[in-house]
Amino acid sequence: MEKRQRIEELVELLNKANYAYEQENREIMSNFEYDALYDELKALEEETGFVMAQSPTVNAGYEVLSELPKERHVAPMLSLDKTKDVDALADFLGEKEGMLSWKMDGLTNVITYNNGELVKALTRGNGEIGENITNNAKVYKNIPLKIPYKGELVLRGESIITYSEFDRINAEIEDVTAKYKNPRNLCSGSVRQLNNKITAERNVLFYVYSLISVGEDVQFATRSEQLEWIKSLGFTCVEQKKVTKATIHDAVAYFAGQVAKNDFPSDGLVLCFDDIEYSKSLGRTAKFPRDSIAFKWKDETAKTKLVEIEWSASRTGLINPVAIFEPVELEGTTVSRASIHNVSIMESLELGIGDEIEVYKANMIIPQIAVNHTKSGTATPPCECPVCGRETRISTEGDVKVLYCMNPDCLAKKIKSFSLFVSRDAMNMEGLSEATMEKWINEGFLKEPADLFKLARHKDAIVNMEGFGEKSYENLTASIDKARTTTAERLLYSIGIPNIGVATAKLITKAFDADMEKIRHATVEELTEINGIGDVMARGYVDYFAKEENQQQLDHILVEIRLEKAENTTEATLEGKTFVVTGSVFQFKNRNELKAYIEERGGKVAGSVSKNTDYLINNDNMSSSSKNKTAKELGIPIITEEEFLAMVQ
Repeated sequence: MEKRQRIEELVELLNKANYAYEQENREIMSNFEYDALYDELKALEEETGFVMAQSPTVNAGYEVLSELPKERHVAPMLSLDKTKDVDALADFLGEKEGMLSWKMDGLTNVITYNNGELVKALTRGNGEIGENITNNAKVYKNIPLKIPYKGELVLRGESIITYSEFDRINAEIEDVTAKYKNPRNLCSGSVRQLNNKITAERNVLFYVYSLISVGEDVQFATRSEQLEWIKSLGFTCVEQKKVTKATIHDAVAYFAGQVAKNDFPSDGLVLCFDDIEYSKSLGRTAKFPRDSIAFKWKDETAKTKLVEIEWSASRTGLINPVAIFEPVELEGTTVSRASIHNVSIMESLELGIGDEIEVYKANMIIPQIAVNHTKSGTATPPCECPVCGRETRISTEGDVKVLYCMNPDCLAKKIKSFSLFVSRDAMNMEGLSEATMEKWINEGFLKEPADLFKLARHKDAIVNMEGFGEKSYENLTASIDKARTTTAERLLYSIGIPNIGVATAKLITKAFDADMEKIRHATVEELTEINGIGDVMARGYVDYFAKEENQQQLDHILVEIRLEKAENTTEATLEGKTFVVTGSVFQFKNRNELKAYIEERGGKVAGSVSKNTDYLINNDNMSSSSKNKTAKELGIPIITEEEFLAMVQ
């Protein structure tokens, strides 16, 4: 009876986790924990012979809940059986040849072409019925809208967002609580937008991994032949290797060695038989196809001792726990710290100083705590902020507990705010470090951003401070004076409105013609009319300017500066051209400056190479980078900076 009760508990818990992951784009447990509970459930079911109707071991998914229209798949999308044992992969193959590929961590799509045009794209949904996302798929960065094959073609693949694109988007979100947790969640939300302009801005990529159906005029004996043909049509395919029982161990080792180098998220590998007719003959179970199996990385874990929980304060007041433990070797590197993310996770792990814990790298990359063997539960959130010493308070957001510093004058908040204000993309005050500004805040010189322009009143004190002198003071004030002339978009970004990054600040200032009065009094309705700005972002923006203190601080800044209207008188010589920039640059300060140069002349800069790319700019055209490789495969010219400049002139 106890085992049956445990089965019921596991089914409920795993279904809840599945629903959160598939339908709400959030995670209530780690992959490590989910796999462990799933394996426990499967073992109990096999031992007792008792399987519930709603068990995730026999059900493929959940009903879709969204405003997107729903359609039935032409063929059901089943889950894959899985293993963490390479020998099991070898046994699965037997004497047959197989294809081993990445199991990409994104959102599965099924796309259909008719008469050479993309006509339909569906999400996985519950495996039987998916959401129609055709409008969004048409703006994926590397998907062909037209292909030379005119018959009906149905393909299955994965839409993903790269780590670099994920970092770029998160970097533009100032509110820590609003940042995306991982690329998979960001991709899922991007692909299922009702406004495909948002999807287009997220640089979603699509990788084909299998052919579902094709006209009778095209015949293949093997999957490898299928994929070569699909590539010839202009699609990007998941990297695959042909394997046998004798070579499977080396192939898995190869993929394992690539994980840390990849710019895309993956959570394992997929092995399928290469012979198509043999695959068809195997059939399927209620949940799994018999011709394929997933390989999950066998997480390398290490036991260690928790020595400290560090509480890291941010500009928004959020204070996150970080586990500090005795150093251990994992996946070839030494690790000694791991983010715990929030108070809820710390409590669920029942952490305490001195506990014996096991740590691992999620997907072989991100350090995480897997298990706490001691479970002393003695760790508690601090009642005082680690920076200012004032009161902290736990807030429950959804079903997650987070810790905040309640002091509006907290030094952490002020330092981070001032640091943003002086940063390169904001007011661009060179030479002003956080350490320098911390000293000035402690001395009472800085209470709000406008005070940076009034440092002359404290000249004597600054010159005589340790580490300063007349020359240092002159250099710093020269940099500050230079920043007195700026643009509305820099100013808007610099004041630190939650969720308003560099790109969004540009959108808003352009929409209001750089008129600061219109910008500061914009309504939710006006903001949401701007492509790329949603209701949550707009309301946060309006709430910021609704506070008298924020309006006053902006008034004080405006007294000290002069706003120039950013005028673009440059001839649009690059209009209609799409560039990708990679590698080191020498003619420009950095890649951002080169990107701005291209955009000023009407060109577009993409994050990845696709059929739509006109030129890849790379000073090392012999590089073995993935961008170079893709450009060569697609016949896209690879040019140096000098060749680019010669072309522009």
